[in-house]
Amino acid sequence: MSTSVGRNVPRKDGIPKVTGAALYVDDLRFPGMLYGRTIRSTISRGRIKSIRFDFDTAGFTIVQAADVPGERCNYVALIEADQPFLAAHEINHQAEPILLLAHEDRDVLNAASVVIEYERDIPVMDAESSPVVFKEIRIRKGDVDAAMATAEVIVEGTYRTGHQEHVYIETNGVIAVPEANGGMTVHGSLQCPYYVHKALKALLDLPDDRVRVVQTETGGGFGGKEEYPSVIAGHAALLARKSGRPVKMIYDREEDMVATTKRHPSVIRHRTGLTRDGKLVAIDIDVLMDGGAYVTLSPVVLSRGCIHAAGPYRCDHVRTVGRAVMTNTPPNGAFRGFGAPQTQFAMEVHMERIAETLGMDPVRLREINALQPGDTTATGQRMGDDCSALEVLRTAVERSDFHRKRAEYAGTGKGIGLALFYHGSGFTGSGEVHLKSKVSLEAREDGVRVLVASAEIGQGTRTMLAQIAADALGVPYEQVECANPDTAEVPDSGPTVASRTCMVVGGILQKCAHEMRETIGTMTPQEYARLHGPLVITRQYEKPHDITWNDTEYTGDAYATYGWGCDVAEVELDPVTYEVRPLRVTVVHEIGKAIHPLLVEGQIEGGTAQGVGWALNERVVMRDGAMANGQLTNYTIPTTLDTPRLDVIILENPSSYGPFGAKGVGEMPIDGPAPAVINAIRHVGLDMRSIPAIPEAVMEVVCASR
Repeated sequence: MSTSVGRNVPRKDGIPKVTGAALYVDDLRFPGMLYGRTIRSTISRGRIKSIRFDFDTAGFTIVQAADVPGERCNYVALIEADQPFLAAHEINHQAEPILLLAHEDRDVLNAASVVIEYERDIPVMDAESSPVVFKEIRIRKGDVDAAMATAEVIVEGTYRTGHQEHVYIETNGVIAVPEANGGMTVHGSLQCPYYVHKALKALLDLPDDRVRVVQTETGGGFGGKEEYPSVIAGHAALLARKSGRPVKMIYDREEDMVATTKRHPSVIRHRTGLTRDGKLVAIDIDVLMDGGAYVTLSPVVLSRGCIHAAGPYRCDHVRTVGRAVMTNTPPNGAFRGFGAPQTQFAMEVHMERIAETLGMDPVRLREINALQPGDTTATGQRMGDDCSALEVLRTAVERSDFHRKRAEYAGTGKGIGLALFYHGSGFTGSGEVHLKSKVSLEAREDGVRVLVASAEIGQGTRTMLAQIAADALGVPYEQVECANPDTAEVPDSGPTVASRTCMVVGGILQKCAHEMRETIGTMTPQEYARLHGPLVITRQYEKPHDITWNDTEYTGDAYATYGWGCDVAEVELDPVTYEVRPLRVTVVHEIGKAIHPLLVEGQIEGGTAQGVGWALNERVVMRDGAMANGQLTNYTIPTTLDTPRLDVIILENPSSYGPFGAKGVGEMPIDGPAPAVINAIRHVGLDMRSIPAIPEAVMEVVCASR
């Protein structure tokens, strides 16, 4: 039998069968189905004075906050119980849900007019002046003040990043089906079935076994379908419960862009002390993130951002103070990279300014300070042998011919810049311990079935998990099936986030396969099942004995291991239109082991293009607290004509914590493109310190420099 791990499984066999609930749900499966609609606030802050229905309500199902079963249930169960499913009195952001309508005719539904009167309050729009702090984090290593006093050179800078919209192919959509026993089943486009399961249990006041969540084939997520599907699922479920009929809710593109979560905008200040020869002496960082109106996942986004804020560099004295604050804008939430792209953007653009201040080659500055095995991070985590910062840096510099092009491009309108970065795999700190993720592997007469809640959202989860199970068990890849993520059938393997599916879930699966092989001996799984009946092996996450973390002090091993990357971007500035055109990005990633190299390359290419878009194109225009450009005609993402040539190099330095040495790969590709692009623009001669670098912003910098 040939191995499947580490090679590209032929496409004919590359998509394993999926068993369990049907992936596609349509109107024919649910006779009598209604269509649902959300009525949202049109102010950013205030109170509801009155609601008037300017339509014939016959045939409609109408749900308001008073219809939620008990005031204590009217919240989205996540981290804090602060976000209501439906606003009862207070309005805290535009597009906040106030009431729900359902009707069997979509045209009649969409024509219904609801008039809401408000008493307006003054909203908080500026994160820097917000009086409400959702979360504060402090990371300390050494004595920053004393070390800063000894520094020969001090460089300061402020860096800003804007919102970013997910722009997944498929908008948010669910179907809620009331069950005869008073329970509820929801089919939906989502990343985390058990997040939705938890939220629905709290909203409907139901036990575990009367709530079922089924992930349907999902057209992309990027974090946007991590926590937000709990909201739309809750709305559909409320309508379904009151009407006693199935309810479908699907957002159009504008509603999806205006109402759902986005990447947290940030303002990050650096004060860095160095020796004249470029050694980092002290790093002092202030991180501010705009959480929007409610907490959602802001504390953990801030956490990852702060842990990565000092970059992949060695320094004995580091202080990072981070805050996520409230503004009267739609809540921000999970987005690929989860806070690390914001803080590593600031660090890498700052490193470029440091190199310029010292008159030093930017590559040499990074070589002097890059983490190496045995060094410690800002949290005191000691790097192991799979620390690859120097390897990815030198590979990227050589592959891109960085130094020759840097000299050649000088004064030509072209520029070249680089960014060195890393990304922790899995949940931060003790997150994996708290999750207690479970994975099951089943031997049946027709083959082997993988049972996990980890969702396929276009990244290749099914293929990768099937490869791990097949190779660890020693059976042909074609004999492995993956059950559809359905909370009635699969255990809670944790959310499909944080670059954890391969390393953490895949690692547990590998242990299940090894245990199954020990149990069945020399028999095939099919032979064993025919003789003894189906065999199900379930394993739970076990913390490696050598990993320690202090949640209170924020010290220790923040992640089991890290992936490492270096991007080199080449750009050209149009002197007339001020458009920055990306020409080429050289991308080097070290990810431990590529389980499926083609899928890995696809992840890297997609994340890199997304990062280039964040750097140059994707500007969310906020007007009176709401997104004003919520259409793809004026929220511009890179097309194939805008995407630069990508040269992807995958390096492997196996980690002992992942299956076959694999680390995470999904999030890391978006950490490096933006700072590499901005550093390339700096090489052209423009001091950009914020993104997106749209032509108007570039023009301002050009005019200010004259």
